[in-house]
Amino acid sequence: MSITQSSPTKPTIVLVHGAFAESSSWSAVITMLLEEGYPAIALANPLRGVAFDCDSLRSALADVSGDIVLVGHSYGGVVISGGGTDNPAVKALVFIGAFAPDAGENPGQLAARFPGSTLGDTLTTVALPGGGVDLYIAQDKYHAQFAADSSAEVAAVMAVTQRPIQEAAFGEPCAEPAWRTVPSWFLFGSLDKNIPAAAHRFMAERAHSRRTVELENGSHTVGIPEAAKVVDLIREAAEATAAGATEVAR
Repeated sequence: MSITQSSPTKPTIVLVHGAFAESSSWSAVITMLLEEGYPAIALANPLRGVAFDCDSLRSALADVSGDIVLVGHSYGGVVISGGGTDNPAVKALVFIGAFAPDAGENPGQLAARFPGSTLGDTLTTVALPGGGVDLYIAQDKYHAQFAADSSAEVAAVMAVTQRPIQEAAFGEPCAEPAWRTVPSWFLFGSLDKNIPAAAHRFMAERAHSRRTVELENGSHTVGIPEAAKVVDLIREAAEATAAGATEVAR
């Protein structure tokens, strides 16, 4: 069954979570978007590998009618970059504390390009039946590492419900990214412990971000306590799309 827009003038907002999170991490953002009349979809990111996850997004987008704004958090930025290509309905990309890799880059390289990430020290592994391992953030380290600007109660639930990512995904190279041809917007926290703020600034500048928002003292999941600011940026991207701003500034 096709997913249709509730308003012909507003694009569908497709939200893609990253590793160590799940679709409900967008709950506050979704509530605000729906109140403003935006159709929204929070997809379940498989977190199995870059190519697989991008293909999964492409398949999901085929069932969305009308214009689309893709929003990715963390590793979800990899997926919207790769899965948003060759689709004329995709009008804007919004990166929330997210990777924006170029062709041939992998998420691990980007995180290590600038000092400051402490993610590696917090990870635990679970062996997979067919080989390889899944990665989780240890529950007792989750709050400080991933969601320091959320309450302990919120972070505890997130730690328990986090979805793992297959380890190999962090080393898998990305294909030609959508941000080279689709306008992009960026928001991130200055105290992100997964992806250093310097990496976010570099990726935003490289993508010729239409607007970059750096939130002081924000964590990797700054979009949870600052959901209103995330919605402000999504709205800006959606309205720019409606106004015909569909080319990347150079």
